[in-house]
Amino acid sequence: MDSSFTNAERAEVLTQALPYIKRYNGKIVVIKYGGNAMVDPKLKAQVMEDIVLLWLIGVRVVLVHGGGPEINDLMKRLGKKSEFVDGLRVTDEETVDIVQMVLAGKVNKTLVNLIEMNGAKAIGLSGMDGRLIEAKTKDERLGYVGEITRINIKPVTDLLERGYIPVISTLACDKKGNTYNINGDTAAAYVAGALGAERLIMMTDIDGILRDREDPSSLIPEITIEQAKSLYDEGIISGGMIPKVDCCIEAINRGVKNVVIMDGRVPHSILMELLTNEGAGTMVTGGEK
Repeated sequence: MDSSFTNAERAEVLTQALPYIKRYNGKIVVIKYGGNAMVDPKLKAQVMEDIVLLWLIGVRVVLVHGGGPEINDLMKRLGKKSEFVDGLRVTDEETVDIVQMVLAGKVNKTLVNLIEMNGAKAIGLSGMDGRLIEAKTKDERLGYVGEITRINIKPVTDLLERGYIPVISTLACDKKGNTYNINGDTAAAYVAGALGAERLIMMTDIDGILRDREDPSSLIPEITIEQAKSLYDEGIISGGMIPKVDCCIEAINRGVKNVVIMDGRVPHSILMELLTNEGAGTMVTGGEK
């Protein structure tokens, strides 16, 4: 613990967080976790500690995760080249087996273990468990990349009611038994929507939506869906940020109150977002105050 803080200062910090603790107690918050925040072991452990802290103060946390870097690493070790079309991984029959091994196996169970080691209760699921995420082929060129057709949310709500943190890997299935790789942001948006979550937090590798991509101080702290459409037209939301904002809008249209895009590489960014007035990143809302 930082010895530069007096006990009185620590007490003051906790007191200032109290209104936010009251606000989110008993509410569902979905966290989409991926990117470089997953690669750094120290940062990964810190993110899991923050999630456990939220659980301990009564937030009903659902963690949805990807695992792109780990998939790339295993494919490289197996001598298989990664291919992408429009930012989506081309997933043939061999690749979908690798994706399943990494996401539903190594990555999912590592996160569950870290959460449990910090004192919370967690259970890992893939989108295939309980047919949580059903899908169909998105594009024949992409192979086993899925487009979500249905969310069966009951396995998640059952775990929440029993006090667990559900940890969900972004795989899906169809009625023929095929397995699909699902974009993590899209899966998080659909899951959060089905839960009617208070907030969806999208952890990324950038600060949020910037007016000038080269200037971190140009961060836009909050936008509505209507303002997002204008930012598309102006070219401020462009490139890889377009699908992320699309997912934010999808989540809100499906019933999520608001969505935050923020830099998951910043230590304690989740706590800054939920337990301080300033927050972190860019919040996307439906426009109602």
